[in-house]
Amino acid sequence: MIRRFSKLLLIIACFGISLIITGILCPLASQLYNAKQAGHKKNQMKSFWMRLVGRCLNLKIQVKGTPTPGAALMVCNHISWLDIVAIGEHVQGCFIAKSDLLRWPIIGFITRQSGNIFVKRGNKQQVRQTTEQMVWMLKQDLKIIAYPEGTTSDGKQLLPFHASLFQPALLTKTPIQPLVIEYLGAAREQAPYIDDDVFIPHLWAILGLSEIDVCLSFMTVIETNNKTRESVKQESWRLMNRVLMTKKIKF
Repeated sequence: MIRRFSKLLLIIACFGISLIITGILCPLASQLYNAKQAGHKKNQMKSFWMRLVGRCLNLKIQVKGTPTPGAALMVCNHISWLDIVAIGEHVQGCFIAKSDLLRWPIIGFITRQSGNIFVKRGNKQQVRQTTEQMVWMLKQDLKIIAYPEGTTSDGKQLLPFHASLFQPALLTKTPIQPLVIEYLGAAREQAPYIDDDVFIPHLWAILGLSEIDVCLSFMTVIETNNKTRESVKQESWRLMNRVLMTKKIKF
C-alpha cells in the first residue's frame, strides 16, 4: 500500500511537470522555431516526460531492433495506455489517438498541446483531416506512431488492421516500420486496458506492480514505393503476427 501511494504521488508530480511542458514550453517552441523545428522540440520534451513516468512506474524495457531514423510511420499493436509511455521513451514522435481522449480531464489537454493527432472512427471528414495532418507531419521529417487495430486488445493476438492509416505514408513515400509491444511477467495480465476498463482503478492496479516488464520489437522497414495501402497493411500485419506467434510458441 505504501508503495502504491508513493508511486501515485510521483505520478501526480509528473502530471504537474507535463502541464508546465504542454502549457508553457510547447507553445513557446511554436513561437521560437519554425514548424519543423518546433515539432522536433515538442517530441523531445514528450520523450523526456515519458522517461520520467517510466521511472515512476519502474518500467523495465527490453528493446529489440532499432527505430529507423528520420520520418517514418510506425505501426504498433495496442494493449494499454502504458504503450505510449514505453514507446515514447525510445521514439520521439507524435501519436494517433482516439478523439475520446480529449474529454479526459488534464490528459486531454496534455495530449492536445503536445502535438498529437486525434481521429474519430467512422467520420469520413475527420479521417480526411487526419490524413492531411499526418501527411504534413511526415513532410516535416517527423515520426508518427499509429495503432492500426483501432482499439486495444489483450496482446495475445493481432486484430484486423484499418488500411486508411497507411495512406499518408504512401502519399509521402515514407517508410513504414512495424513495432510489436509485449508485456511480460505479472504485467502480461495486468497491463491490458480493454473493453469497459476504467482508468483510475486500472492505474491503481498498475501501481501495485513492483516493476513492469516490457519488450519493444522494432522490425524491418517496409518501403512504400509503388505499393497500395492494402498491400502494406497486410505486410505489416504478417510481420507483427509472426513475432507474436513466435513468442506464443515459446510461452
